[in-house]
Amino acid sequence: MSKSRVWSRSEDEDDTDPAPSRSRVDAGQRLLISLLAAMKVHLVDGTYELFRAHFGAPSATGPDGREVGATRGLMRSLLGLLTGPDVTHVACAFDHVIESFRNGLYDGYKTSEGVPRELLGQFPLAERATRALGIVVWPMVEFEADDALATAAARFGEAPEVEQVVICTPDKDLAQCVRGTRVVMLDRRRRIVLDEGAVKAKFGVLPESMPDWLALVGDSSDGYPGLPGWGPKTAAALLTRYRRLEDIPSLEEGWGVNVRGAGGAGQVLRDRRADALLYRRLARLRTDVPLTETLEDLRWCGSRRGELEAVCAEIGETDVASRMPLWRES
Repeated sequence: MSKSRVWSRSEDEDDTDPAPSRSRVDAGQRLLISLLAAMKVHLVDGTYELFRAHFGAPSATGPDGREVGATRGLMRSLLGLLTGPDVTHVACAFDHVIESFRNGLYDGYKTSEGVPRELLGQFPLAERATRALGIVVWPMVEFEADDALATAAARFGEAPEVEQVVICTPDKDLAQCVRGTRVVMLDRRRRIVLDEGAVKAKFGVLPESMPDWLALVGDSSDGYPGLPGWGPKTAAALLTRYRRLEDIPSLEEGWGVNVRGAGGAGQVLRDRRADALLYRRLARLRTDVPLTETLEDLRWCGSRRGELEAVCAEIGETDVASRMPLWRES
């Protein structure tokens, strides 16, 4: 039986989004700006945004009595992103279902158990609302939203015309996708950007070693425990020297790194290296998700007026459409 996992807002989350910019430009001017500006691709973790809106904003019901507060919060947050001056290409990934192929690899991996039903019920609505905003939507079923973001970051990060890929999430799993200053993470709420140097400073390892670090330390939000006695500092010290789990010597006498409790940590690694390798497989994001969109498909050309007005009427949202700076022609 799979373990249940309760999703919740972290204790240091607040209940507000950064206020969207009120500035307005003529639609033609904005399109010209987007064509001439240095190209940035913004990849949004829609699942994170929806959960944060649900747990961090007041409850709200639509005209038909359904709970729609998370979708309203998501739309307002995305509007804040779209009114940014350097936002030209955007896509948003959702966990259309919480389960993925990883549940077949490890029984304790996260499931939809414990997720409020009124939140789970908003995923299709949130995806429709995001598409109505003119944003490419990737609803994941076999894979996870993080896999879609990782695939897109790897693909578009190689495009010569792209100046930077910005992964909009604070989720440490995505830190493995960071590359120099070309692929970065953005915590939109705190307005913190993590490039490769910042990832090393925060976690003690380079992005390429993040799956190994997570395997040793564990990730309670995804449901795997890591290895007993392996804290962040021990894991970082060994991975800074050896980079990968399989390259860490079995005997701690050969580590060449001073860590507290080396004897116990070494014994655990000898006994449970196979578990650590499984946890790394869970932590390592896939970059082969079959995303069909091209870079040009991600260009934000405005919201779809009919679809957006319909969604807003359905959920009783009265503010987003009136503040939309650009509508697409078709």
